[in-house]
Amino acid sequence: MSYPPDPNNPYGQQPPAPGYGYPQQAPPPAPGYGYPQQPPAPGYGAPAGYGIPQQPGPYGNAAMVQQFYAGWGSRVVARIIDTFTIFLIPTILLSIGYGQMVGNAVSNATAGHIDPVTGQYVPGTVSSSGSGAGAVFLLLGGVLYLGALLLFTYLQGVKGQSLGQRAVNIRLVREADGQPIGWGMAFVRQICHFVDGICCVGYLWPLWDAKKQTFADKIMNTVVVKSQ
Repeated sequence: MSYPPDPNNPYGQQPPAPGYGYPQQAPPPAPGYGYPQQPPAPGYGAPAGYGIPQQPGPYGNAAMVQQFYAGWGSRVVARIIDTFTIFLIPTILLSIGYGQMVGNAVSNATAGHIDPVTGQYVPGTVSSSGSGAGAVFLLLGGVLYLGALLLFTYLQGVKGQSLGQRAVNIRLVREADGQPIGWGMAFVRQICHFVDGICCVGYLWPLWDAKKQTFADKIMNTVVVKSQ
């Protein structure tokens, strides 16, 4: 059976089926092939360092630590505060004991006289009570000073700040990662301050050192930084 020709389609061709000639809208591209992708959140499959920089410790890496060095003046003020708080009573007791021991020794040296008859020196007789009391004060002061030193190194090594450092907003950290150095290393660092005490050069070294370090800091690889 034939049909009359369509005036709009003189050649009798069937219009193409949808999708085979007419322009089609392209499907949206698959994720990652066209639209910008947001970086994955840290901790959900993203490799370390992707998106948000990873910062070990409160001060990040060693390069970041360099921006937070504490000044020499802040360190001196912190030490003064610690001396008049943690070390005050032991220092007083040690001073009293040392004064009594020295005073008793001077009294023994000056109590003698020259015998006018024989011309010989006759040593004087001085009570030993002063020496005994001085020894007691020295012993008690030494025990309390050791306890104060243990407390001081605990605060510095474990908490990161002594009382004085907290007051001036600075802290002691490892140079490598900005973390507290621990009680044991803080105690050893106090022993290393003996090197700083030689002509006080080590204590003055932070004035011109690039990292504001004392000799003890350089030995222990520590820095004193501004607290965030």
